[in-house]
Amino acid sequence: MNLTYLKNKRILLVDDEPEILDLVVSVLQSGGFQNIVTAGSVREAVSLAGKTPPELAILDVMLPDGDGFELMKILKQNGDYPVLFLTARGEEEDKFRGFGLGADDYIVKPFLPKELLFRVTAILRRTYKEDSTLVRLKDSAVDFSRAEVIRNGEHIPLTAKEHDLLLALYRGAGRIVTIDALCEAAWGDNPFGYENSLMAHIRRIREKIEANPSQPVSLVTVRGLGYKLLVEDR
Repeated sequence: MNLTYLKNKRILLVDDEPEILDLVVSVLQSGGFQNIVTAGSVREAVSLAGKTPPELAILDVMLPDGDGFELMKILKQNGDYPVLFLTARGEEEDKFRGFGLGADDYIVKPFLPKELLFRVTAILRRTYKEDSTLVRLKDSAVDFSRAEVIRNGEHIPLTAKEHDLLLALYRGAGRIVTIDALCEAAWGDNPFGYENSLMAHIRRIREKIEANPSQPVSLVTVRGLGYKLLVEDR
């Protein structure tokens, strides 16, 4: 992966405290990120994103004219780019709400500069990774072009639903893909009521990709939220 390419990505930073904006900008610039725009309110952020959509948004939850959750919904209507929450609100329900709405990460202030840089880089790497039909996991590989899993030299076919689910998980590799999002990927616009079917399909996928399906290391459960696919570095 070309890190220089990643560090040219446009980042929208939204916080109503000028000191925090200055600090985060300084941290990002120290890591090589230079294409940063800042906003202090929902209105200003929407205006900036409307003119030139960012490729990553870093949002505070508490803003003077709304909150970051509502802002994320507005931003997502005009572009499917990753969102990281950087906020003083560390309650579990706030985190669950953020991830449930599709946030890619959630950092609670005060934060360590190195941690912020690591997480920003990780989000950009997995979001803007090179296209590949062969995805390597811990104990197997998935060939999306052939709809099959390769494990211990054996080629194991995937069903259409298993392929759709794995593709949705791969597109969000390393981050939580919610139960609703997976059901929609496999069963379309009316995904409600398919949770039990989803669990059964996840079990069968694990039987194909994991060395021990009862102790998965590649397709892991995030309790109460969804699932996460962990891929090997290429």
